[in-house]
Amino acid sequence: MGISKTAEFSLSDNRLAKYTKALSHPARIAILKLLIKRQACVCGDIVDELPLSQSTISQHLKELKDAGLIKGEIEGAKVCYCIDEKEWNRAKVMIQELFSSFTVVNGKCC
Repeated sequence: MGISKTAEFSLSDNRLAKYTKALSHPARIAILKLLIKRQACVCGDIVDELPLSQSTISQHLKELKDAGLIKGEIEGAKVCYCIDEKEWNRAKVMIQELFSSFTVVNGKCC
């Protein structure tokens, strides 16, 4: 696999790509929806809610955490997860800016 050359792009573009990559799997969207709905730290309940194995959910949680969208705290033998408000709001602004930057000029594209 070739080098992605991410260093040649702006910090902002790399950060936006990190967020959108984390959002690119339906399991991760389902996990985020669950965390949003609960509005609290969620531990082992995620496995009970989704049709995925513990190891698969753990991998998706890792991706979301690496992107900064969620945070986790160790409580005994469990790790509890919730939305990272600061990073969530930063991602929200960046995604909104991208989508709102597009305007149709003369109703033509191609």
